[in-house]
Amino acid sequence: MKAKKIIVPFLILCYSASFAQPQKQLKAFPPAKEGMVRYVIYLPEKSRAEEVNYKVELLVGKTVETDGVNKYRLGTTLKAVPLKGWGYTYYESTGSDMAISTRMAATPGTPPVKKEIFGRPLLIRYNSRLPIVVYVKKGLLVHYRIFEAPTKTTAASEG
Repeated sequence: MKAKKIIVPFLILCYSASFAQPQKQLKAFPPAKEGMVRYVIYLPEKSRAEEVNYKVELLVGKTVETDGVNKYRLGTTLKAVPLKGWGYTYYESTGSDMAISTRMAATPGTPPVKKEIFGRPLLIRYNSRLPIVVYVKKGLLVHYRIFEAPTKTTAASEG
């Protein structure tokens, strides 16, 4: 019974401490402006030596109804914004959130297809010690992909 009295508070302390660090880091970032939403990405922890082999691709998108034939994308781009006084960087979506598409004629009667479309992606370095903070207009979504490079390199030939 005594062990239970000691273990439960210890587990609660560990659980709350795991959330304290990310929340502390977020205090440096400004709240989202009116009409904007702040997204926060926490990457899986890796050593500094491992992080060199990884990159993160950020994508801003939204779900739209398409004709199922044409290719669509958004006119958005992401720009890196330095956080003055902190040395951190956050990302802000700029450009139009209107869909751009090719103009091929769809077969009459083709049912519409809901699809997620994205703007120009941004490839950034992997850093698991800080959250990735992205500000976008309301109605847009933030997705990300993690790329891993193989540790083995291939030598180029002279030419």
